[in-house]
Amino acid sequence: MNGLLVRGPAICLSSLKFTQDFHNHLYPSKFFRSTAYPKCNCIKNKVPQGFSVLKSDTPCDRGSLWSSMAFYLFSVHVPLSFGGLSAVTSILHCSALDPQTEALSLVVLQMLELIVVLLLLRCTGNPQYKLRDFFQGKQSTRERNWLLASALGFVFLVVLVFVTSIIADTLVGTKEVNNPILKEILSSGPISITSCILVYCVITPLLEEIVYRGVFLTALSSTMKWQEAVTVSSVVFSAAHFSAENFIQLFIIGLILACSYCWSGNLKSCIVIHSLYNALTLLITYTS
Repeated sequence: MNGLLVRGPAICLSSLKFTQDFHNHLYPSKFFRSTAYPKCNCIKNKVPQGFSVLKSDTPCDRGSLWSSMAFYLFSVHVPLSFGGLSAVTSILHCSALDPQTEALSLVVLQMLELIVVLLLLRCTGNPQYKLRDFFQGKQSTRERNWLLASALGFVFLVVLVFVTSIIADTLVGTKEVNNPILKEILSSGPISITSCILVYCVITPLLEEIVYRGVFLTALSSTMKWQEAVTVSSVVFSAAHFSAENFIQLFIIGLILACSYCWSGNLKSCIVIHSLYNALTLLITYTS
């Protein structure tokens, strides 16, 4: 089974494997659609129509949205994710980082990127982008259980990745079972293992779900159909990892996470799925 460890700093692959523009584009006033049904004696709860509960009638400037994402990707994400470890190496005046130092550095770099994103969201002055708003649906969407969305999403994700892995192995041949660099980090001691769990299963899922689903997908849903928004956000999510050979699997992961958010209206489901998938990949890499 080819799998990916989905993370922001510098995607660790295993063959099991955002200032003004920000202020301008975050127009969505609410995250979720609340559609009231006619009163009926046999229906006590109002149920949102359609698959997606994300609001689609709030104006959003596409140009500002894309320039904001470009700012995040190339001014925050790329420097920290792909240049962060090199900067640490230079600061420490060493030719290479030992596994434990590299693991701890990843924790710091990911925390720094998350803090920057939260500060950028706060600077927009939009009350709808308070952190707690990402994790609570409106009254009309609460019957869409985020735990159910998490369970179903995780199962679908594992099955789809497994199937695509078999297809990929058939077409291009079997790859290595694990990422040797990640394997080395995990094997270097409990501090490294704890650091990897913190990065891959806590910080990165929270960071990427806030950016790609909580902000980007929500904004896209106000400019196009939810199906199109899911597809576009998944393409950007996959491309942001700068891994051509794993683009399809990352795209599938993005699809499942985006669909989970569209249906549940609660970012908790995406974070749980993301965390569980990365935890599974870590486990397979460590034990292989």
